[in-house]
Amino acid sequence: MLPKPKKIQRIYLDHASTTPMDKRVISAMLPFFNTQFGNPSSLHQEGKKAEVEMNKNRGEISKLMGAMPENIIFTGGGTESDNLAIFGVAKAHAQHGKHIISSPIEHHAVLNSLEELKKWGWDIAYIKPDAKGIIKAEDVINAIRPDTVLVSIMYANNEIGSINPIAGIGRQILQYRKNNKTNYPLFHVDACQAAGYLDLDVEKLHVDLMAISGSKIYGPKGVGALYVRRGVKIQPIIFGGEQERHLRAGTENTAGIAGLAKAMQLVINEREKESKRIGELSRYLWQQIQKQIPNVKLNGPDIGPERLSNNLNITFRGIEGEALLLYLDEYGIMCSTGSACAAKSLEPSHVLKALGMQPQEARGAIRFSLGHDNTKKDIDYLMKYLPAIVEQLRQIAKMK
Repeated sequence: MLPKPKKIQRIYLDHASTTPMDKRVISAMLPFFNTQFGNPSSLHQEGKKAEVEMNKNRGEISKLMGAMPENIIFTGGGTESDNLAIFGVAKAHAQHGKHIISSPIEHHAVLNSLEELKKWGWDIAYIKPDAKGIIKAEDVINAIRPDTVLVSIMYANNEIGSINPIAGIGRQILQYRKNNKTNYPLFHVDACQAAGYLDLDVEKLHVDLMAISGSKIYGPKGVGALYVRRGVKIQPIIFGGEQERHLRAGTENTAGIAGLAKAMQLVINEREKESKRIGELSRYLWQQIQKQIPNVKLNGPDIGPERLSNNLNITFRGIEGEALLLYLDEYGIMCSTGSACAAKSLEPSHVLKALGMQPQEARGAIRFSLGHDNTKKDIDYLMKYLPAIVEQLRQIAKMK
């Protein structure tokens, strides 16, 4: 075994999985746990106060997205937002057709929903990404059929950080609708991973539905939102009360909503400066890995405008990524082999497989996703041990 450091530091490099809550977000949430605890659906004074505050936060979120307050439906997180968009559209528009276009590199919240729709008789077309993991607008448009109801393409990939040309896809979908005198297909975007780094203006992006999550932007877990363009009809998937325009039953999470609004405000206000800082750290880490460790490969786009600035997905050839992750965790370094939602699966990443990577090479991939608290000292701590750990694992692999 490699010698352990005298003092193990805790270095968190898994921000694509979830982020710690910003202290300013916690402060915004605190009143809703005690002094402003009312149910927004109640008619008494405490309920009315809660409703006013909730709608104030709804307005803040909608403004940050270039939308109207009535366009925002609060949910229990990004997965629920994606599910509401996909199943909500499928239930409301099946009379037009049963064809959906998506990609094989979507989050499982989308992929598993689409696979469920297959059991209901829906036809799903998956657009193959290019070698960088990017979906081309022309491929999407060429796949549209008269019975296509929905296009669902993620804004930025959670595993390899590739950024899709959402505005371009949205613009061409609008042109298709105009040329064919139709309201279809609708355009849904999973923006959970992109929200902290990319422009969320729905008018510029030309989207009809867009999902966001608090847990990816230094906000609370268990809360998210779905933007639904005015005039787009969806049906609920959770039944009970009349909350959220009859589209999402259940008492609203007012504390979580306050946290989501504050988190969105902070990341959007600080996005440009922070993206530049984190991008420089990511570039430094990749340079050090290339310099000190042979036989490595960056998965996805080159570092630059086509990639989220905080994401590095790297294959260390000749080893298992899971083994490397566990070794790093012993040194206090936390990262991932891919999506946290599939962390317990032994299968290679579906994203890397979609890029044409062989299973053995895909299993050697590690995702480092940086965040607000990371500094150059964290990278230097990682690089103090990473080369030796990789070398030892490669030696072990050769002996098998």
